[in-house]
Amino acid sequence: MIEIAIDGTSASGKGTLAKKLSQKYAIPHLDTGLMYRKVASEILKNKIDHNNLSELSCQIAKVSSFENLQNEELRTEKIAQMASKIAVYPVLRNILNLKQKEFIVKSNEQFGGCVLDGRDIGTKILANANFKFFIDASIEIRAKRRLLEKNISFLHENDEKCMLQSLIENMVERDNIDRSRADSPMVPAKDAYVIDTTSMNAEKLLSIVTELIEGNLYT
Repeated sequence: MIEIAIDGTSASGKGTLAKKLSQKYAIPHLDTGLMYRKVASEILKNKIDHNNLSELSCQIAKVSSFENLQNEELRTEKIAQMASKIAVYPVLRNILNLKQKEFIVKSNEQFGGCVLDGRDIGTKILANANFKFFIDASIEIRAKRRLLEKNISFLHENDEKCMLQSLIENMVERDNIDRSRADSPMVPAKDAYVIDTTSMNAEKLLSIVTELIEGNLYT
């Protein structure tokens, strides 16, 4: 059985890495951050009273299906900000943690392993994972990657600079919230490999991680 836990900052490359490892080792992948985004999306879609976010986000989480999270609509900055806001609620985290652990049990039984990525996987959800990685990159590089994902080719240079600065500010705010929350803050697990992807692409990251995994599996 192989369990892989991947934590890290947004746009650092952890999601792409998780998908590639899922394909390479034929084990299911769960992007736990998208679970929070799914709840955030429902809050925004239904214009729910934001004064009672804790209770309402928990109600949504209990009845929501998280089977299909590959929806581009979940990746907007507005949803990301709301997801980071509600992720500080301990009761909501407990509900989603249970669903994540159910995914782990099912994946291990049916496929002999799993790979999860998010903010507290190696420290909380897969604390006994075979392999733990914490992926990060400079805030400027992460913002540029996020801007490229938007695939906007018609922006004036000044507009691009403004959008980039806005992305940087949003990421800094989200990082601060994720790192400072009392329940399961975003920090590397003590036994995690910490990798900075500022100067590397997705293929190089996969190569480094694969070598670490297989060097330990077969020794």
